[in-house]
Order: sequence, then structure tokens, then C-alpha cells
Amino acid sequence: NVLLLSQIKLPPMMEIITAEQLMEYLGDYILDAKPKEISEIQRLNYEQNMSDAMAILHKLQTGLDVNVKFTGVRVFEYTPECIVFDLLDIPLYHGWLVDPQVADIVKAVGNCSYNQLVEKIISCKQSDNSELVSEGFVAEQFLNNTATQLTYHGLCELTSAVQEGELCVFFRNNHFSTMTKYKGQLYLLVTDQGFLTEEKVVWESLHNVDGDGNFCDSEFHLRPPSDPETVYRGQQDQIDQDYLMALSLQQEQQNQEINWEQIPEGISDLELAKKLQEEEDRRASQYYQEQEQAAAQVQVQGAASPASGRQSGSNERKRKEPREKEREREKNSCVLL
Repeated sequence: NVLLLSQIKLPPMMEIITAEQLMEYLGDYILDAKPKEISEIQRLNYEQNMSDAMAILHKLQTGLDVNVKFTGVRVFEYTPECIVFDLLDIPLYHGWLVDPQVADIVKAVGNCSYNQLVEKIISCKQSDNSELVSEGFVAEQFLNNTATQLTYHGLCELTSAVQEGELCVFFRNNHFSTMTKYKGQLYLLVTDQGFLTEEKVVWESLHNVDGDGNFCDSEFHLRPPSDPETVYRGQQDQIDQDYLMALSLQQEQQNQEINWEQIPEGISDLELAKKLQEEEDRRASQYYQEQEQAAAQVQVQGAASPASGRQSGSNERKRKEPREKEREREKNSCVLL
């Protein structure tokens, strides 16, 4: 979206584009953006970055792995995915910052990335040192209290860092948004499904951490949606999709984890490929076994249910029999007055 608003031009009258076509446009743009007059070292470095970017370009269809640090709006842990933003010269921002005036949180979080902070919290909880336990509790409270992944300090820093008219990408809650600044105010490009039929709604203001923004048209004039209920449902669908996407990426990452320490040095490519295939076959077999066990458990529960019902009926009859005998005795007896 950033490139479509600035660099890439699609053919006129094109209303639908496939993911494959979009990847082709991005690949062509990366090739065309190669600097012309650079040194040999710079050229080799750029070609290496370009090769790395092309290798992960397909991930843009599902999501990228970025790991924020809480010290600055442009500070991320370096991952191969960040190369794409550098290569395309697209600024990447986030607003999940620690307020430097809160000393105990600054100490607890430090220079950790999000992943490192989660590991630190787990380690501190298991520590016998009361100071470390307290520090882990403070860090955990910070994550819980800033679950929206945007703080007011971060919002202030964003407003200062983003340049007027700049087109950039804003990362929040496993979601990438196109962001710009107009007359000192930050705006996010509206892409939720609920706005598919809202032609006049283009931008949403980013002025608080709760996501309660004002909707605007392409000229940044206020344009409230015509059907708020439909918009709300669309936003909820988008949130659900983002959550499912995050789970999918997490599962994909777990499936790709391999214990490289157990692989001997000097192994040939063929042997390595065999080991990777064996690992994949093992995981597939484990998956199918779990599915079969789950299905078998459901069948056992279904078969046991009628038996339990018959047992219940039998118990009911046993409870009734003493009562019937008692009534029979009452009929055959007399009352003395």
C-alpha cells in the first residue's frame, strides 16, 4: 500500500489483483530500484540484501516476523524480514515504548526485545532472588497494562518522529498498517473488511491508545461510516483473522524448529536433506496419531453414553421397588384406633 501510494502504478481499471501478480510487481520494483553508481563493495552488499529479500518476499502474503524493542519507535531486533523495508526504503515504526520517567519499569524492561522480555519474566519467576522476582513481576505488569501495544509515550514519540506527509508502515498487534502524517496528526490507512463498501472512508486518525479514531476521506475531511454496525462486525472479523494468522505463523515456526546441535559437522547436502525429510515424516506421523487418538476418544465416549443411560434407568427401578413393596404392605394392614 505504501508503494502503491508513492511508487508503483497499477494499470487503470484494475480492481482485483492476485497475490502472485502483486509479488511480481514488488520483485520488479526491487530490481529497478538498484542503485546505479555505487562501489563494488556496496554493489555486492546490495545484491546480497536483494537476494535475501527475494527469498522471503512470499511471506508478505501471510505475515512477517518482527520483534519490537521498547526503547524507540524505530528500534526492532534485526531479522531477515527487516531487509525488505530497508531495501524498499520504507520506514517501519511501532509505538510500544516504556516511559523513561517510570524508573522501575525502565529497569525491569531494559534493552530487551519482546521475546527476550518474555524469557526474562519466566526466568525471574523461577529465581530464589526476591529482587529478580519483583523485577519479573514489574515487567509482566507492563506487558499486561500495555496489551494494546501502544503507550501514550510511544504515541508522542511517533508524532515527533514521523515527518509531515511521510508514508510509512506502523506495526501493532501482529498487524501492519500504512501510516502518514497530515497537519501534525497521524493517520492509518483503513483496510478492514467492514469498510469495503465505504468508498468515502480512507483514513483513520491515530490520536489515542484505545483505537478510537476519527474516519476521514482521501482529503482528510471527516467522514463517519454510513453503517457503523457493519463496520464494527468487519473490524471484529479482521481482528479474528489477525489472531488466526498469528497462530498460524507460530505453528509454522514451531514446525520449522530443528535441533541443529544434533546434526554432525561436515554432513553432505544429501544426508542433511534426508534428515530433514525424516524429521518432517516424524512430525506428520505424530500429527496423524494425535488425530486418530482424538477420534477414538470421541467414539469411546459416544459408545459409553447409552450404557450409562441404561445404568441410570436400572438404578431408578431399584429405587422404585422398595416404595412399591411398602405400598403393598399398607394395603394388607389395618389401622388400630
